[in-house]
Amino acid sequence: MSHLHTHQGAEGTGYAQPSPLASAETLNIPDGLRRQRLPALPRLSEPEVVRHYTWLSTRNFGIDTGFYPLGSCTMKHNPRVNEVIAQLPGIADIHPLQPESHLQGLLCIFYEMQEMLATCSGMDAVTLQPVAGAQGEFTAIRCIQEYHRMIGQDGRTKVIVPDSAHGTNPASAAMAGYEIVEIPSAEDGRLDLEALRTAVGDDTAAMMITNPNTLGIFEPDIAEASQIVHDAGGQMYYDGANFNAILGKTSPGLMGFDAVHYNLHKTFAQPHGGGGPGSGPIGVKKHLVDFLPGPIAKRVPLRKDEPETEVSDAWRYHWWRPSKSIGKVQQWHGNAGAIIRSWAFYRRYGNELETMTEHAVLNANYLRHRITSEAESQGVADSFNDGAPADVVKHEFTLSLAPLKEAKGVGAMDVAKGLLDHGYMAPTVYFPLVVPECVMVEPTETESKEVLDAFAANFVKVLQEDAETLHAAPKSTPVGRVDEVHAARNLWLKHDTEQEE
Repeated sequence: MSHLHTHQGAEGTGYAQPSPLASAETLNIPDGLRRQRLPALPRLSEPEVVRHYTWLSTRNFGIDTGFYPLGSCTMKHNPRVNEVIAQLPGIADIHPLQPESHLQGLLCIFYEMQEMLATCSGMDAVTLQPVAGAQGEFTAIRCIQEYHRMIGQDGRTKVIVPDSAHGTNPASAAMAGYEIVEIPSAEDGRLDLEALRTAVGDDTAAMMITNPNTLGIFEPDIAEASQIVHDAGGQMYYDGANFNAILGKTSPGLMGFDAVHYNLHKTFAQPHGGGGPGSGPIGVKKHLVDFLPGPIAKRVPLRKDEPETEVSDAWRYHWWRPSKSIGKVQQWHGNAGAIIRSWAFYRRYGNELETMTEHAVLNANYLRHRITSEAESQGVADSFNDGAPADVVKHEFTLSLAPLKEAKGVGAMDVAKGLLDHGYMAPTVYFPLVVPECVMVEPTETESKEVLDAFAANFVKVLQEDAETLHAAPKSTPVGRVDEVHAARNLWLKHDTEQEE
């Protein structure tokens, strides 16, 4: 649109187009393909359009508008320089079907990302293909499944998960056809080794667990747990959802894991939310490499007679497909935009990622202390499923509002909705299930002490509000409490005026 006019009512235009290059009479277009009426273009001026979409943007809550303490699903600041890099023409304007000679820059980035992820996790190889954490779980379990079949142990039909596991763990294993064996947590919220010893056997294919676990507690006996599973012939799978709590301090490889998925959209600052975009690459130990989905970026010396160096222009990059691959799990090579942003983050902060971990743990423990020291008398229990006191947590923590529920009929959902009226995104509620009236909070490493102090103060303030106010919350948002179950099971995919009536 080279010119714009203001809105002029029902008969106004609100837009202008350049004069046609040729008259309708000179165009050789069959009558059946000609328009019978003018297109119904909107009669709005540019200021009206800008104001409309800006208004829509203010109806959403995001990490750019406020504190987002969503436990388990990390929401932290995403450096804007990553966006600039991902939108460079040599990256954003290429097509995955172009010849390898056209993709050398992208292939180099993919290769470096694979190597960096393998290094920080203690794995031997990585594929970037899965485009979500849950898809990464399924992909890794399928690799384990094919490994057992190759060595003649396809009778291993069970996957062990703790009762505090992410729900996608048993779902991913079930999708691969496995039977799920759930084991209870010990009284301190950690893995019960005796329960694990009882559960393993000749039919054990794998154990799926994250560390720290979903209570935010590190599993000190994880190496022994790995040995128990390996002695039974099973494999260990690391759910990388909480990887940002150990990065630079230890690794899944050191703990005895055989496979791991990474959430690039959590640990490595790729933006996510609203269903995507995500990225869930997986790393595996040597015995599982041949089963990975391809293509995987590889490199060879540019000239055979040239000595190998680390100089980037001395290499040629190409796609490689493992010999016993389980097959592709999505159509292209991975979520390239997410990989680029995470690669930029890793290249910028690689030597400082241990500091990132330390600040994530520090912020979680500081906020937990601030809330519990002021809110214990308000009906908040710093406990797990049995009421045992917590020690130092890692990147996130859980609180039980069961005493508050019993005292004045206000539960975790009411408090979460009340926080919305104070300008905060609600934390995770009712997960993990082992904590009654659970609230899970993850402050991340990107928030300042001032932000954490303000949130703690407002959290206590919400606890002090009367039940009637909290039951009616939120009042300040565009919508109140939606029926999420009904919305998920009865999708409205088009505008229907009859439904509104």
